[in-house]
Amino acid sequence: MNIIAIFKGLATTFGYMFRRKATIDYPFVKRAHASRFHGLHELRRYEDGMERCIGCELCQIACPANAITVIGAENTPEDRHSPGERYAFRYEIDELRCIFCGMCEEACPTDAITLTPRFEMANYTRNSLIYDKSKLLVPAEYGVGEAPHERPGGLPADLGEVARIKSTMEPERGYLATWRGIDILTSEGKTYMPTPAGGELVREPEKLKGGE
Repeated sequence: MNIIAIFKGLATTFGYMFRRKATIDYPFVKRAHASRFHGLHELRRYEDGMERCIGCELCQIACPANAITVIGAENTPEDRHSPGERYAFRYEIDELRCIFCGMCEEACPTDAITLTPRFEMANYTRNSLIYDKSKLLVPAEYGVGEAPHERPGGLPADLGEVARIKSTMEPERGYLATWRGIDILTSEGKTYMPTPAGGELVREPEKLKGGE
């Protein structure tokens, strides 16, 4: 038996025992991703509750994985979903096929579809990971921006605002661009572990609203 080798191994083990841990107490402590992290999608609304999506199908065309299905329909005075002539009657994303490249976000002319920092989407069946409008649309009270009812072409005045907010090295600011990002910041009973630009962990988790 090589006693020296055993002691060398134990020295390595004990050497790491007194260093700052690289692991975190997930899910009670969560490491922050970059503000532009490509996670779970969401469909945004305007502040009056109208859907931003106009059913143009550009995201479907741009998707290299054929993960998006959009079927547009015409708005009527009695049943109006979006400011434009059309809306997405059916909108589905197969999260199992999606490669989270962000091309749908780039192609959208109304900033309707965006990727969020939410990465937790594990489930037990494949069907549950096909997200339709009931899972993608943000609540009406979280709509942002004035609906372009009178603007030519139906383009929103705040086009590009999501990308501008995400263009920061501070996760807390970048997360405010999306509803799911805000939900992460304000999760009760959770703490939040920010990472600076260098990627090193801070010494203590930062407590947020409801965090312990």
